[in-house]
Amino acid sequence: MHNKKIIVLANILNPINDTKCELIRNGAMVLSPIKRKGSTIYIVSDYGPENKILKKLDSGFQLIDYHEHIIMPAFFDMHFHWVQDDVRKMPKANLLDWLENYTFPAEKKFQNKKYSKQKANIFFERLVSTGTLGGACYSSIHAHALEDAFENVMGDFVIGNVLMTMNSPSYLAQTKSEALKLVAKMSAKYKSRYALTPRFAIATDPQTMLETGKLAKKNKSFIQTHLSETKNEIEYVLQMYQNIPGFEKVKSYTEIYKKAGLLGAKTIMGHGIYLNPDELALLAKTKTAIAHCPTSNAPIKEKGLGSGLFNFKKVEKHGIAWALGSDIGGGPILSMFDVMRSFVKQNSKAKIAGATYKKALYRATLAGAEILKLDKSCGNLVIGKEANFLVLPQIELTAADTVETLMEKLVKKGEKNRSLYDSLVKKVFYRGELVFSKN
Repeated sequence: MHNKKIIVLANILNPINDTKCELIRNGAMVLSPIKRKGSTIYIVSDYGPENKILKKLDSGFQLIDYHEHIIMPAFFDMHFHWVQDDVRKMPKANLLDWLENYTFPAEKKFQNKKYSKQKANIFFERLVSTGTLGGACYSSIHAHALEDAFENVMGDFVIGNVLMTMNSPSYLAQTKSEALKLVAKMSAKYKSRYALTPRFAIATDPQTMLETGKLAKKNKSFIQTHLSETKNEIEYVLQMYQNIPGFEKVKSYTEIYKKAGLLGAKTIMGHGIYLNPDELALLAKTKTAIAHCPTSNAPIKEKGLGSGLFNFKKVEKHGIAWALGSDIGGGPILSMFDVMRSFVKQNSKAKIAGATYKKALYRATLAGAEILKLDKSCGNLVIGKEANFLVLPQIELTAADTVETLMEKLVKKGEKNRSLYDSLVKKVFYRGELVFSKN
């Protein structure tokens, strides 16, 4: 099969930006092999209507026929905790209580190396099956759990071990020097695939944030943490930092991270729901991105933490990059289809215009690749990019269908039972290779 061109026949859904997404009915996508680092991978070398593409081609290609299906680029999930898979459906009433009662005990189990290996094996296989091949992921404090994640993950991810040097349960606490040593080792080993991950300003002291931040920047690693997810978290943080030398005059949660040297073009802040104009200006100035997690922030009756509605319009007005994330386990469902559904539904319920499926699709694919500086090689299916794509269920495509109505049809498939989203994807291709297929 290697070195032969592959032609995929399908209806193609190809997000370009918030308002533009190509829909090519009876399309064809040409995949061509290229050598990269000693191995053969496939890139998109042409695509368009089937009759036009096939006319241009000589014989000697392999044909894959999905013509009654839709193909689209693989997902990027820009904020999730692989070590929280078991608490996705636990009762959620308050962020800080939920962490204490469910999340921390679940993460403690990862100190057991055998347990961690088994879980990594299961979780990352499941992640591929939902169509996610890129994103930003949080691990536990344990070095081996991070190694297990890197060994099992498939696709383009940045991953980091959380840092917990204060206000943490004794069974998950690190000393400053343990945190520093771990970051020094892992950021040197994984470079731009590593993400320095202070859990949040409550659990990581500013000195550790400052020193590890320097290491991350030296090794060109990413940085990720949580910001302004709930009002009581913000109050708690600000009260706490008033008593920390050098931070007494800090006016906002974002300013704490600025003083700790964590903002920048390779930084991703999870949530960012309650941000004042000064904070938005600071994020914009430093080119810091936000990962928005609608299913996690959703009302408690929708299995979210009830944190509130993210104001995407305000964020965009300031020119801040943002993309979608599942926030497993704050979010209950791994599939980005559920995340897109929640984004559209919550905004339409609040009568906020502009939260379309077209936008959701871009924010669940290419926008994530852009934040990770990977958009030249993946994120959508334009010519020259890697052939990372999903084959979706057969769907009746009418002449009247638009991107919006088509996405709606797909999303409807899981609305009554959201866990069905996790098995919606039929096949997953990574760099042109079939890596998941549902019988």
